[in-house]
Order: sequence, then C-alpha cells, then structure tokens
Amino acid sequence: MRMRQWADDLAMGVRFAFTGGREGWVRALLTAVGVGLGVALLLLTTAIPNALSQRNERSSARDDFTYSAKTLKKADDTLVIASVDTTFRSRDVRGRLLEPEGARAPLPPGVGKFPAKGEMVVSPALKELLDSGSGKLLRERLPYKITGTIGNSGLVGPSELSYYAGGTGLGDHLANGTVERINYFGPSPGHQQDKLDPILILLIMIIFVVLLLPVGVFIAAAVRFGGERRDRRLAALRLVGADGRMARRIAGGEALAGALLGLVFGTGFFLVGRQLAALLDVRDVSVFPSDLNPSPALAVLVAVAVPAAAVLVTLFALRGVVIEPLGVVRAARPPRRRLWWRLLLPVGGLGLLYPMIGQGRTNGDFNQWMVISGTVLLLVGVTALLPWVVEAVVARLDAGSVSWQLAVRRLQLSSGTAARMVNGIAVAVAGAIALQMLFAGVEHDYTKATSNDLNRAQLEVGVRGDVSPAEVGRQLAKTEGVRRASAVSMGSAGDRAKDPERTLEVAVGSCAELREVARLTSCRDGDVFQILGGEYDSDTKKLTKSGGTLYFDPEYSGSSAHTVAWKVPSGIRTAAQREDPTGYERSGLLLTSGALPKAAEAGLYQRVFVSLDPSVPDARDYARNTAARLDPLADVFTLAASEESLQFRSIRNGLFVGATCVLLLIGASLLVSQLEQLRERKKLLSSLVAFGTRRRTLSLSVLWQTAIPIALGLLLASAVGLTLGAVLLKMVDVSVSVDWASVLSMTAIGAGVVLAVTLLSLPPLLRLMRPDGLRTE
Repeated sequence: MRMRQWADDLAMGVRFAFTGGREGWVRALLTAVGVGLGVALLLLTTAIPNALSQRNERSSARDDFTYSAKTLKKADDTLVIASVDTTFRSRDVRGRLLEPEGARAPLPPGVGKFPAKGEMVVSPALKELLDSGSGKLLRERLPYKITGTIGNSGLVGPSELSYYAGGTGLGDHLANGTVERINYFGPSPGHQQDKLDPILILLIMIIFVVLLLPVGVFIAAAVRFGGERRDRRLAALRLVGADGRMARRIAGGEALAGALLGLVFGTGFFLVGRQLAALLDVRDVSVFPSDLNPSPALAVLVAVAVPAAAVLVTLFALRGVVIEPLGVVRAARPPRRRLWWRLLLPVGGLGLLYPMIGQGRTNGDFNQWMVISGTVLLLVGVTALLPWVVEAVVARLDAGSVSWQLAVRRLQLSSGTAARMVNGIAVAVAGAIALQMLFAGVEHDYTKATSNDLNRAQLEVGVRGDVSPAEVGRQLAKTEGVRRASAVSMGSAGDRAKDPERTLEVAVGSCAELREVARLTSCRDGDVFQILGGEYDSDTKKLTKSGGTLYFDPEYSGSSAHTVAWKVPSGIRTAAQREDPTGYERSGLLLTSGALPKAAEAGLYQRVFVSLDPSVPDARDYARNTAARLDPLADVFTLAASEESLQFRSIRNGLFVGATCVLLLIGASLLVSQLEQLRERKKLLSSLVAFGTRRRTLSLSVLWQTAIPIALGLLLASAVGLTLGAVLLKMVDVSVSVDWASVLSMTAIGAGVVLAVTLLSLPPLLRLMRPDGLRTE
C-alpha cells in the first residue's frame, strides 16, 4: 500500500511537470539540459575503458617486431618489414617499408594489398595532411605515390598519422635492429603488457574521483532548478488537501520527470559527442566513434542512479521546509546552518586516508575502497561546508554601493542557491589542486634527466647505406636550419672474421669530428688512436697490439657482414675520453679517414650530431628530410634534457582530456543554472527597472552575486585541495611541497569559467529587465 502511494504521488509530480503549461515545460527543459550534460559525460566516462581496450587491441594486432634473437629463413609466407617512424612538427608519424617474399606473406591489418615499390597506403589523417599546404614539407620526406588508405582496423585512432610503403633490398639490413623478417602480425608469444605500479594506480583512482564527482554535484544541483516557483505550487497542493509528505513526494516526481527527460537529452548529447570524438585530437589521443560504447552494466547503473538521485536530493532539500497552504517557511529568513556535522565529512575522509600514509615506498598496498571513500568524503566536504561559509560571510557584509547591497541582500536570503551554483566548480578545483600536487611530487620518479648536451647538438642522425661519411656530413651541414653537422662513422672490430670472442668499438672521421667523441692533443689525417678505460672496456689494449690483425664488421651466425681484415699499425697514440653530445664515453679505436681501408666503409654506419639554428622554425624537419633522402632507413633522434615514462605520460594525457570535458560541463551547467535563476527573477528585475533602477546597477549586482560565492568557494577549495594533496604525498612517501603556480592557475581557471558564464548571461539579463516582464496572464 505504501509503495502504491509513493508511485501515485511520483506519477502525479511527473504529470505536473509536463502539463503545467509553458512554465512547467521551461522548468523541465532546463532541468533536463543540466542533467543531460552530466549524463552525457557519465556515459562518455563509462565508455573510456572500452575505448582504451579497443585501441590497445588494434595496436597489438599490428605488432610487427618480435625482437627475437633468431632470424627467420626466407619462405613463401615471410615478409621483411622496416620501421621508418618519423616526426613532423612534434607529431609522430608511424611508417613501415614492406617487402613480401612470397605469395602468402602476411598483410598488415587495415591494408588490402601490398603497395609496390614507390607506392604507399596512408591513414586518412595523413592523406589529409599531405594534401594540404601545411604538409608540403612532409611530402618531400615521403616521395611515394598514394594508392590507398589504411582501414580502421589498422589504426589506433582516426587522427593517427601512419603509412605503409613498398620497399626493396630490405633483407640486406636485417642486422640493423629496425628491419625484421616476420610471418605474422600480432603480439609476440608470451608478450605481456607492463603492469602499472601502485603509485600510478593511485593516480588513476584519484583522477576518476576528481573528474566524476563534480558531475554528480552538477546533476544534484540541476534537479533543484525552479525551487522558488516549486514552493508556490506545493503550497497550492496543501491548499487543496495534500499533506506535507505527499507534497514532498509530488515535488520528487517533478524532479524525476526532469531527470528522465535528462536521460533522453543525455543520450542525445552522448551520441552527438560520440560522433564528434573522431574530430578531436587531444595530445595525440583520438578514438573512433565505434570505440565509445559504454559498458551495458554501467549504462544501466547511470540510468537507474540519476532518477533515484533526483528524487532523493529533492526530498533531502525539502526536509527542513514547512509547507503550508498559504506558503512555505522558506519565504522568511532560514535558520542558521550548523557546522559540526559538516566537519564530520572531511574529518572522516582524513581518517580513512591516514592509515595508508607512508605505504608508497614500502609495499604500495593502497586499499582502493579506502582511497576512493576517503577522497570522496574530503571533496564532498567542500559541498557541505560551502553553504555554511557563504552564509557566515554574507551575514557580516553590509555597507556598499547599491549594486553591492542588492547582491548581498539576495545572498543573505538565498545563500544555499548561490552555494549550489559554485559547489561543482569548487569540488573540481579542489581535486585539481590535489592532483597537481601529487603529479608534481611523483614526477621525478617517472622523469629522468638525460646526459644529452643540448648546447652541442639537438639531433642525432643515424644513416646506413652506400653514402660516404663525408657526403653525409656535407649534405646535412648545408641543410637549411642546420648550423653544424659532425659525422662520425661507427662500427666494431673483432679478433676473428666470424663469431669473434673479443671485440672493440671503432670510430672513424676527420680530426674535427673525432674531437666530438674524444680529447685529442694533436691530430692529422692518417692517425690512429686508442681510448682505454671505458666502463665495459677489457679488450682494447689486447686487440691493439702492434702487428696484430683485426677484422672490421665481423660476421655473426645468421647475419651477413662486410668483413675486412686490417693489420694493426705501430705507434698507435692514446686519446683521453670525452662524452659525446649524448653523454656516452666510448673506448676502443679512433681512426682518421685516411687510416681506414676503403673496403671497410661498407661495414660502418654514420652517426651525425646536428646543431640547429633556433631561429628557423622547421629546422628539425629540414634535417629529417635530408636524412631520409640520404637513407630511407635513417634514424633521427631528438635529443632532450629529460625522458618521461610512457605510462606516466599516458595517465597525464588522460587527465588532460578528462579535465577538458569536465570544464566544458562546468561552463555549460553554470550557464544553464544562471539563466534559470534569472528567469525566476524576471518580474523582480522588471519591477526594479520600472521604479528607476539603472540596468548597469542590476548587471553589477548579478556579477557580485556570482563573484562573492565563487571567491569563497575557491578559497575553501584551495584549503581542501592543499590538505588532500599533502595527504596523498604522504601516502606515496614524498615530502610535501606546494607548487603555488599550479594552485594559482587552477583557481584562475575556475574563476575564468565563472567570469565567462557571467558575461554570457548578460544579454539574457538585459532582455529580462524590460518593463513588459511585468505582464501576466
């Protein structure tokens, strides 16, 4: 019987929402838009795990390097593949050269047939880039005719730049590490993905809480749109015989109607966003629309939880409201809010997180439920404390301009409504500050400084092929944007022509070029030097004895080589070690170009240290073009001061994508909320204008009504965010330090969003202040 009564009352509320005339529909639509934005983001979030899984599956399905020590024999089902990845203006381009060796050679995923020599198949994004004016420089590097496009099954995302080109003679380079013979595409047997360490798992958990909690706060605020008008309707229901409980249940039914309509809107927003996802490329992360399929279980959970939350939030909001036939008590000044129970939430959160302090460097055993629950309680504490803070502060504000007094009086009468507007952004800022502190605290564990000397070189180019070392250096040196290029030929020599027991490194170049890798007191062409004392050097002194024989480029089992015998001359001088631009201290032999047998050049490869002119914007790409022209298999490495873990970078990129979506939601939801509040005050604003109040004064009052709560909210968010960040740093056993620049930037972003929303709401405000707003039917 009781369940039937609840169902009838809720159904009556739903009917009121949709049959209450224009006002009812406007109210329902505003609620639906606010709820729909939150639902869309929740659905997108529940689809992220599936999207990442699909990306990983497609990436694994096209794996083409096994890095096996054994080389496959040529057969009817083998393919020789070479990695020719490159970079164009900071964007990675995945490239492969293909040379099928039989009729049954495996095709890469997404490719219908092998491209012939001089042809290539490309991803749609790469084709669009090459056809555009901005891709002209890259087109020079890829001098192949486009004969087709790669299907979705061969790409990790729609914005990926990728190509497969036809190649010949790749089998001659099987020993160089970037060329391999394969008979299938896919992960290597026994391949396992790297597992995330506990600290990265902690980061992911906190990110999900920080990104999703503001969504829940906004949905809870959206279902309370039209509170003042709803109070008058509830009073009318009491006048015709409904009791207080029934009136509250009917109010819950109205909120349920808006939430159900919000589910429909949210599904529509999600489907639109799903299609637009293919157009977005955030930090090289993109997904196909088909990847964004929410888990059915999570989608059902959202569909059930949102309407249920709408009813519960409405009943909770009306718990302290006395609804009488002639009005509601809320029309008078509400009782002062109590502080003690509001403090229990953040204190409880700290209590759940405290037992895990210091575990990050011992066993890293973070209880996931305690972490999530503690973080949620701390951040929800912001939403509980903010109404009390706003009420306590505005109660003490008084003197000021007319616009200030109008704003303060409005806040004194409805501080709860003002706090609800700010709650979501305050939670988002608090979480963002804590995450920034955690990222900054653990960044040094996932970012290591390199030994690269960027004052000497910014690129390292590895060239293999028939081009002479002198020609490689000359071509790169005259490239636009290149200040200097030092080409040093590298190789090895052993004590036997085949499968040597002892080997040493060999470096060949002019005296100026050899000085890049060693300290030479004097040098002239024809000189030979040795460097002793390297970290792994145990054979140089034994192998460089006068009269002995060394074999350049010795042959190993399963690989071809250009072995050349060389008799060690007398009078080899000793050179001192020097770090090259990559920080490597070498040992072994140094030969000037005149001392190297001509036949031995074929067994060497050239490493060129390139110094660029920073005033030329595309200097790196000009150098890459020259390297590709000299050798299609050239390796070009950008020398950087530090290297970041790929897992850490992926998590940071995920945070950036999620934060962007949440900020868009914050702005849209705040705008809807602001418009709803202005709509409710339409007659009041028109009355004030009719009595002579200047529109400028009313506009400033609206700005103050927004600015005061947001300032208090950001201060509270900063305090809670710093507290949560300090606790998280203690959990991973890192000393607490505050990146004040990040804290200020987070609060500035929050304030900027609110300022933008306020400016966007000014045109509707000016329209609402017209005298015809007093007209009534």
